[in-house]
Amino acid sequence: MALPGARSSRVPDSRSSKDYYQFRPYNVGRWIIWGLFAVVLGVAPMLFTSSLSHTMLSQMGIAIIVCLSYNMLLGQGGMLSFGHAVYSGLGSFLAIHTLNLVSKGSLPVPVSLIPIVGGLSGAFFAVLLGWVTTKKAATPFAMITLGIGELVWAMSLMFPEFFGGEGGVSGNRVTGAKAGGIADALGLTFGPQIQLYYLIAIYTFICTALMFAFTRTPLGRMLNAVRDNPERVEFVGYDTQMVRYIAFIIAAFFAGVSGGLAALNFEIVTSEVVSGPRSGAYLLFTFLGGATFFFGPIIGGILMVIAFVLLSELTKAWLLYMGLVFLFMVMYAPGGIASLIMMNLRIASFGRLRELWVSYLALACTALVVLLGAAAMIEMVYHLKLNAALGPELEFLGLHLNAHGLNSWFGSAFVMLTALGLFEVARRHFVRHWGEIQEFIEKEIKRREAV
Repeated sequence: MALPGARSSRVPDSRSSKDYYQFRPYNVGRWIIWGLFAVVLGVAPMLFTSSLSHTMLSQMGIAIIVCLSYNMLLGQGGMLSFGHAVYSGLGSFLAIHTLNLVSKGSLPVPVSLIPIVGGLSGAFFAVLLGWVTTKKAATPFAMITLGIGELVWAMSLMFPEFFGGEGGVSGNRVTGAKAGGIADALGLTFGPQIQLYYLIAIYTFICTALMFAFTRTPLGRMLNAVRDNPERVEFVGYDTQMVRYIAFIIAAFFAGVSGGLAALNFEIVTSEVVSGPRSGAYLLFTFLGGATFFFGPIIGGILMVIAFVLLSELTKAWLLYMGLVFLFMVMYAPGGIASLIMMNLRIASFGRLRELWVSYLALACTALVVLLGAAAMIEMVYHLKLNAALGPELEFLGLHLNAHGLNSWFGSAFVMLTALGLFEVARRHFVRHWGEIQEFIEKEIKRREAV
């Protein structure tokens, strides 16, 4: 007697098809991860209660959506885009104009649905521009997106009636609450930042789940195939441009949703949202997070907000520091932070991770000292170039430096070079130990397969 839900050992025929069952167990780990993700989104503003924290959390949710949408092109489709901000930015402009119409009473749309307007706007412009953009792949695709991005950014200054000129277009999300809807029935005005955060959190969770679901669809799998071997995809009868085109539209939709949320969050949209630097930021932080893993852009979106909000307040040279971090990640960890996490999880599954903590500690300490020595010299250079009128004295992490003094320069260089030498010693020891562990893992895998 077969258990309920068990797979039948008989080959099904027309007579026994009703008795043929297939059992597919639930992926419990996946349910736990998504549950934890929802809990984190819900609990985060209760742990970080300041207004700055709520603002940063709101921006993180927006950044997570746009970085995941960009990864649909870069990580899943192999399409390096330099103009993704066009679709998030145009979504922002259409959303802010919609918000103004709602505020005037001309359009009965709930404020909570305005991000959908941004998403539809991004998809609309992707339908118009995407067919030409996706005709080519690889480098030509990147150049086409760069050209379209520059054209749209130039248009944002040429048509102030729509783009608002240099001042941009502003709105008021509170006055739009009179349009009705569930939020209005619950008494939500979206004036307090905490109310807007939970709206953004809901959109973040839904959009993240939908984009993850896309990776499991036949279209998502075919997009991976187009990335890896477009010739074979064409050989089996699929149109590679059509696959790229549809994925391009879907990515633009989610980018537009993030743009609509940004319009509600900041209540102003300027030409900067369609600029090249904004597209470059999406590329940089998606890569830093890890474009080859789905959760990598989530890490990248969080890092983007931390860099833009906190790091930019600490130093004027923050863009230089980000460039250096990007350089070293390309050199030593091209898979991003997500790849580092997954490699260590692999080692942990074989019980060898504890052997590396001393090496990790040595690498972290020496790298930190190298960074401090280099940062001291960078800050002195920036002080001489930007704050020369304030004199040569400056304070860096509690230390008093003199940009004209030899002692400050010599001390910073000595600290950096000494730590760099120690870092190289620690790195070579780590590489040797890492190689031994990898050899053990390979042997263990072969042993398990032979059993």
